[in-house]
Amino acid sequence: MSAPSLAPYVFKRPWLQRFLTPLANWYGNAAGYRQLGLKADDLLPEENDTVLLALKRLPANEAYDRVFRLRRALQHSMQHNLLPKNEWTKPEDDTPYLSSIIKEIEREMAEREDLEAMVILKRAKNAGH
Repeated sequence: MSAPSLAPYVFKRPWLQRFLTPLANWYGNAAGYRQLGLKADDLLPEENDTVLLALKRLPANEAYDRVFRLRRALQHSMQHNLLPKNEWTKPEDDTPYLSSIIKEIEREMAEREDLEAMVILKRAKNAGH
């Protein structure tokens, strides 16, 4: 399951978005994943069945790029160094690529649960009809 998000609330209020954008960029840079060339969706734990299914639905080129970013980050992490600054992930490039697929899968699972829980009742035959 994806975590609850305040993003829709923030995006509806431009003044709040202007206030929080620098803070969000600072936090993203302070987290350190961008300095290893990763995107935020690269950090999602793969132990979740929903995330595994979303990874299977990724287009081939996006899946290849993800594996490349993860392997490169692991290599640099093992060597205890960062990428050159020109290879860091820029905030505008740190776009979600997996979150939308995860939300779609969660909607499908909720719909499936609703359909499986549906009880079909047969109408009693009335003598007058």
